[in-house]
Amino acid sequence: MNIEVNAIFQIAGIGIIVAMIHTVLKQMGKEDMAHWVTLIGFVVVLFMVVRLLDDLLQEIKTIFLFQ
Repeated sequence: MNIEVNAIFQIAGIGIIVAMIHTVLKQMGKEDMAHWVTLIGFVVVLFMVVRLLDDLLQEIKTIFLFQ
């Protein structure tokens, strides 16, 4: 249970940091860099979610297939 809560806070933290960096870069007039930061943040969170989904599917597999 602790791992899932920790992952949620990590994803939320990444979102907040990316949003702040995006805002600062956009205010400075560097919109291209702001979009790249957002894209990189999205990819990092996507990899985290894929890893968590893999863990979930492995757990389901062990429960229902008795391995």
